[in-house]
Amino acid sequence: MAVALAAAPAVAGDVSVDVRDQAGKPVRDAVVMIRPAGGVAPGTPMKVNWPMVMAQQNTQFTPYVLIVPLGSTVSFPNKDKVRHHVYSFSAPKKFELKLYGRDETRSITFDKPGAVSLGCNIHDSMIAFIFVSDTPFAAKSNPQGVAVVQDAPAGGATLLVWHPDLKARAPIARPLAVAGAAQRATVTVELRPALTR
Repeated sequence: MAVALAAAPAVAGDVSVDVRDQAGKPVRDAVVMIRPAGGVAPGTPMKVNWPMVMAQQNTQFTPYVLIVPLGSTVSFPNKDKVRHHVYSFSAPKKFELKLYGRDETRSITFDKPGAVSLGCNIHDSMIAFIFVSDTPFAAKSNPQGVAVVQDAPAGGATLLVWHPDLKARAPIARPLAVAGAAQRATVTVELRPALTR
């Protein structure tokens, strides 16, 4: 993975990260995190502008990747006419939400960091991921491969990138000097062939 930085005229403290695969194509749904070397002040909230919801709709999970802060409770509403049986065998959170139907919701609290793979015991094609972040400085890449991590503090840090199709199992980590002003980073990651969605 390569990281290159250049100054950019944007809101101070934001780091725009352009995630590309080994062929130079944009990587959608990558989780990008910045972990300050000096740690994070207790109680620093993640800037979340998305709901803590993993819906089941049209016999698929939506969104495909959801980032949540450590300790978050996520709702799993069923918006389909059929019943679902949501589960995860992932180390950060093993759970099972047995059969429940349309307009019913279940909730799970995610208290350990890391990637949680989701499936449905009834519909094998249903796959999604919840990434539980232990840093408040996190964002997901858009269809153009860009993630904007807001208000990253100046100083030394570690830039972490995770994606369901990464060849490496753990997030890839690289050192990053955060300028304390708007800046851009380009990250190249090596991916496996995509999972069926």
